[in-house]
Amino acid sequence: MGVAVALAWLFPDAGAKGGALHPELINKFGVSLIFFLHGLTLSFAALLAGTRQWRVHLLVQGATFVLFPLLGLLLLGLLGGLPGPELHTGLFFLCALPSTISSSIALTAAARGNVAVAVFNATLSSLLGVVLTPLWLSLALGTTGQVLPFGSVVVDLLLWLVLPLIVGQAVRPVLGRFAAAHKSRISVVDRLTILLLVYTSFCDSVKGGVWSSGAMPLAIAGGASVVLLAASLGLTWLGGSALGLARADRIAALFCGSKKTLASGVPMARLIFGAQPHLAIILLPIMIYHPLQLLVGGWLAGRLARPE
Repeated sequence: MGVAVALAWLFPDAGAKGGALHPELINKFGVSLIFFLHGLTLSFAALLAGTRQWRVHLLVQGATFVLFPLLGLLLLGLLGGLPGPELHTGLFFLCALPSTISSSIALTAAARGNVAVAVFNATLSSLLGVVLTPLWLSLALGTTGQVLPFGSVVVDLLLWLVLPLIVGQAVRPVLGRFAAAHKSRISVVDRLTILLLVYTSFCDSVKGGVWSSGAMPLAIAGGASVVLLAASLGLTWLGGSALGLARADRIAALFCGSKKTLASGVPMARLIFGAQPHLAIILLPIMIYHPLQLLVGGWLAGRLARPE
């Protein structure tokens, strides 16, 4: 991500609106490709295996789509007008995003948690986010006088996110073995596509002079990310204890309920907010939160994997 942002600073013309890369076309193609690959590599059998643990599902989805947005509103209320409107939107966008899929499953497995539950909840979160993320944004932005066309946004997300995911699942019987055999290469394509979206998102902001405010947005987004991650981890773990969940289920809830997706977040931001120059500021919180959650999650997975 650092390289992608640096390239946007050095060579913004190619990825900006009207540039040689034609971002208005390549971005939507990239969004569709990411979710097609998700559908192609997702095991439906593994998804079904985790469907019965309703208390875990309630905790994870509640943490993702209720606890996080409420924490975001509280945090923004404490910050007042300090972040500025674009960073204000970006912080709440982070809180309204669904959970990750790959890292939630990988960390749950590393910590000896319930992997089937993690697969189900991470996937369910991505699907629910198509409706709940823009719904939360429309409610939050409405209080500040901004308008989010909820209906058209959901239609766009269904068309460019959910439909490719379904197509990926539909062709899995034909291409599933090929995808499994080339999983590492598919992962590279997925990550390079995300980095391309990051690059084009920052190109417009560099050309528009959005970063003239200096390091203040970075400091605020970094501090807010630390607070949100600590609060979500603590409250999710305590929630699992209060519900009497088994340790393996609590571990799955911990990682799924505290994660926020960059892989879906960047495409969703592109579809929801368009190619406005301030999109880079909106994406800044999730770009900081993403590596932070992996760093802390990796350390936690190592600790939780030890015998009690």
